[in-house]
Amino acid sequence: MSKKTILAVAVATLALGQVAKAQTNLQVFYDFAPDRQHVTTTLEGFYTDNWGNTFFFMDHDFGSKNDQNQVYAPSGTYLEIARCLNFWQNVPVLGDFSLQVEYNGGVYNGYTINNAFLGGIDYFLHSSDFKNTFNFKLLGKYIHYQGNDLSGNPRMSLVPLQFTFVWGMQDLFGVTGLRFSGFADFWFESHSVITGFDALGLPQWEDRPFVFISEPQIWYNVGQHFGVPNLNIGGEVELSYDFGTSAGFKARPCAGIKWVF
Repeated sequence: MSKKTILAVAVATLALGQVAKAQTNLQVFYDFAPDRQHVTTTLEGFYTDNWGNTFFFMDHDFGSKNDQNQVYAPSGTYLEIARCLNFWQNVPVLGDFSLQVEYNGGVYNGYTINNAFLGGIDYFLHSSDFKNTFNFKLLGKYIHYQGNDLSGNPRMSLVPLQFTFVWGMQDLFGVTGLRFSGFADFWFESHSVITGFDALGLPQWEDRPFVFISEPQIWYNVGQHFGVPNLNIGGEVELSYDFGTSAGFKARPCAGIKWVF
């Protein structure tokens, strides 16, 4: 449950010249999708310095269940950490561009999420009041594949690229504390998905060449009404195509709370 939306918040904070130059938050979601129905926690952080910024998030899924459908253990962990470099922030036009390096990896239900190393360019756009922010990223992506595909050939990406779009819209419709944010990722990756099950209940696998995932979120700062501005309530919908081992398009709604430290 990748959560890159904090990037747009933090970049806007920097652009406004506010004192706060770091943010850490914890999100707790319940996933209502029929193939999940479990809790996920996400820890996010964004920190800046004179050379740029560092962003990370770690998802921890609590989805290992017994025969009584009771959760008895975590089912997986996923990490992304990215560093943007920008020594030329005050240069006209060029100041909107940053160089980015990134690492992704994890494990889920016994399946490894291969180490991936990314590098490329981040481009930042915003409205005049910085309430609406947008980041476009073009990243080369090296995936450390192990083994062969289902045809017996070494796995390799058709094109070693990832395209990412991150957005944030603050005080949506003029409502103070209402935020619409999210991200969309598209990348090329040789991976296998489950397309069905045979008569014995065994999964049928098929190789696919790319992945798409987007997670639009809506948050409302409910805590502002009783002196606890750290507290937000909201939700997201994970929209994906051939993500993980799931074949085709999926829409997975979640509800959650977010605490900003």
